[in-house]
Amino acid sequence: MKSIHLSAAHSPCSDTQRLLVIGNGMVGHRLLEELVQREHGYDITVFCGEIRLAYDRVQLSQCFTGAQAEDLALADDAFFVQHGITVLRNHPAAWIDRKRRRVHVSDDVFYPYDKLVLATGSNPFIPPIEGAEQPGCLPYRTLDDVDAIKERAAGGRCGVVIGGGLLGLEAARALHGLGLETHVIEFSPWLMSTQLDESGGRLLRTKIEALGIHVHTAKTTSSIGTGLRSPLRLKFSDGGLLETDMVVFSAGIRPCDRLAHNCGLVIGPRGGVVIDEHCRSSDPAVYAIGELASWQGGTYGLVAPGYEMARVCAAHLAGDGKPVFRGAQPSTKLKLLGVDVASIGDAQGRTRDSVSCVFEDTLAGVYKKLVMDAQGKRLLGAVLVGDTTSFGMLDQYFANGLALPAQPASLIAPAASETPALGVDALPDSAQICSCNQVSKGALCSAVVDGCTSLGELKARTRAGTTCGGCLPLVKQILDRELERQGIVVDHGLCEHFHHSRQELYHLVRVNGIRDFKTLISRHGQGRGCDICKPVAASIFASCWNDYVLTPEYAPLQDSNDAYLGNLQKDGTYSVVPRIPGGEITPEKLIFIGEVARRYKLYTKITGGQRIDLFGARLEQLPLIWKELVDAGFESGHAYGKALRTAKSCVGSTWCRFGVRDSVGLAIRLEQRYRGVRAPHKFKLAASGCTRECAEAQSKDVGVIATDKGWNLYVCGNGGMRPRHAELLASDLDDETLIRMIDRFLMFYIRTADKLQRTAAWREGLEGGLDYLKDVIVKDSLGLANELEAQMQGLVDRYECEWAATLKDERALRRFRPLINDPTPDEQIVHVLERGQIRPPTVRPRGARVLEAETE
Repeated sequence: MKSIHLSAAHSPCSDTQRLLVIGNGMVGHRLLEELVQREHGYDITVFCGEIRLAYDRVQLSQCFTGAQAEDLALADDAFFVQHGITVLRNHPAAWIDRKRRRVHVSDDVFYPYDKLVLATGSNPFIPPIEGAEQPGCLPYRTLDDVDAIKERAAGGRCGVVIGGGLLGLEAARALHGLGLETHVIEFSPWLMSTQLDESGGRLLRTKIEALGIHVHTAKTTSSIGTGLRSPLRLKFSDGGLLETDMVVFSAGIRPCDRLAHNCGLVIGPRGGVVIDEHCRSSDPAVYAIGELASWQGGTYGLVAPGYEMARVCAAHLAGDGKPVFRGAQPSTKLKLLGVDVASIGDAQGRTRDSVSCVFEDTLAGVYKKLVMDAQGKRLLGAVLVGDTTSFGMLDQYFANGLALPAQPASLIAPAASETPALGVDALPDSAQICSCNQVSKGALCSAVVDGCTSLGELKARTRAGTTCGGCLPLVKQILDRELERQGIVVDHGLCEHFHHSRQELYHLVRVNGIRDFKTLISRHGQGRGCDICKPVAASIFASCWNDYVLTPEYAPLQDSNDAYLGNLQKDGTYSVVPRIPGGEITPEKLIFIGEVARRYKLYTKITGGQRIDLFGARLEQLPLIWKELVDAGFESGHAYGKALRTAKSCVGSTWCRFGVRDSVGLAIRLEQRYRGVRAPHKFKLAASGCTRECAEAQSKDVGVIATDKGWNLYVCGNGGMRPRHAELLASDLDDETLIRMIDRFLMFYIRTADKLQRTAAWREGLEGGLDYLKDVIVKDSLGLANELEAQMQGLVDRYECEWAATLKDERALRRFRPLINDPTPDEQIVHVLERGQIRPPTVRPRGARVLEAETE
């Protein structure tokens, strides 16, 4: 046998110690980054099992939406050259000879070591299912797996994911995005059973099913065979069958501990190499980190504990024994298929004598739970589904052991004004802000003092927010607060991918004629975008050009409601809301809506906006229902979009003996003019025919009240949670002048408001207030009047009913298609009768179904 000596440092007479690292995944590479920041004194050789160097597996699903392998890369050859590290690509280790301290690649090729680090990670768990090895059954773990899945999906119609955990739902999102009918098979009674409790998992299921993904829980696959109509057929232990074109396994991971086991290292009860507080194995010369390491009987499947192990291991290798690994209490915040989900610590409430506090709003699709000690003083865990805005605050209470307020329920209660504030000033410097990369508040503040003035610079310097991104809102708050302390102007960029505000991005899109996200981010941003900037960009494109929102370029940018042109309801169905301009409708059309509602068994309600909402439509029914409505002359009411909702009216002078002007005719004209106009947030109009104000115009974004001299124009009103009385912008206007003023006002709002900012909040933030608005809109102090009017006219001229366009687009219709293997509807959608109409059951009876949807 011969030894491979890659440098003189390997010779027996050299004092330089040899460090071998087996594995170049995320944690293995983090170890190298930690070592090069220290005076480590090692000659380092790295075994990389793949042909590719380290890449970000957390972002693996991005490769299904256009990202390339290089976008996920964490390292390149230059890193290894710069730091004198030898990397052996596609060079797996065969076995370890601990007695002679050698790592063998083959019988006659080995590498000697003084210290050895095992960072071999884990393998995807393939359940012992008969037939799981046949073509079309694929794992989901690596970039090669992604390529194989995309290739298989290219000729398929249906895909099944076995596993309903984090990675399984990511895989389901990928298959769904590839245009496949997607099924998720989960052995446990609910999704994400490790991170969520039963109620949270149930709500997550409802939201995911509403997107057209079929979820099967408490389901065991017994075999996979050949299908009659598809290549594969899954047989379940309950006798059920499901045919599919492909099966993706994402049923968990198992430590890749074969090398360690074969060389005699102590292995944990659930697999993995047993480590001490310095990440040493049972052999002091051998360390183990990441998913391979077993700490106190368990392993970690998240990257944050692995990064902490890498930091501790690097310190010990470099002679610093102070940092120690003490385990990790995982906290996770992510968006799964457009659904916000977060889990902190003991989400299941398994701690002895723990108590819990739950807030559940099934109508809004929100579930929040706090798990506390018996005295309610310390937060032990939390579950958030549907609304994760409080994650950063709760994570700080949990991670830093902060005392909870006297009424802990106020932390998750909907009354935001009563929520106890936990500002960044209240956090100690030792508070851990980024759990993935062990970054404290003090480290962030020091970095700002040392010159970091942007979120990107702060991330690059400290690594905070570079892994899962859940801490970024809090990191941004700390950055802004420190900059303010130093008297530096704060960057109000949209997100880490754009340093521009929404207003600035709007002008860049408008002035430069940008019509797609790829061009926008390549010219004025960085990275691939996120769930913050993509919907904002989609809104801006619509506000500028009013193009169809479900084109291949725009569809991936849309939020969940816009993606399906319907409002998602709590039971996974959608609402259908045809436009009824001004609230005026003929008897024939009124009867037709009733017939459609009766035919599809929909719940029917007349709304405060003077139109008729139809609830309970399944995803695959939407095109069928809308075809009937469009053929009958109805249009989309845009109840799902950040756009004009309604123009409410009283009967005005047409019928009312007090009316002085035709408010119905004006409301119809306004609604038909501004229909489909996208804005930073939804906006509502109203027209009252006299000062008795029956249309409640002064509670609308734009309200018009008739007088004997003309129309009075009110703006920036708001009902809802924070009512605000509208303010008089102009008075005694004729019809044409009124339209011009509204054109100017709405376009000025669209151009200058922040993302998701209603007109009331926008007005309150305007320097100069109402007087400034009067100067700009009425007096044209900025010389923008003609431009604003022309831009609005451009939007009006390009209007097309989005549902009419969708019904003509075969590609867009695919997202609404029904099951292909089974004509029956989704078994999870059940209704009960109340007052002669259907509604979702408050509590679904176990083992019972009431008024299940029938196949049309």
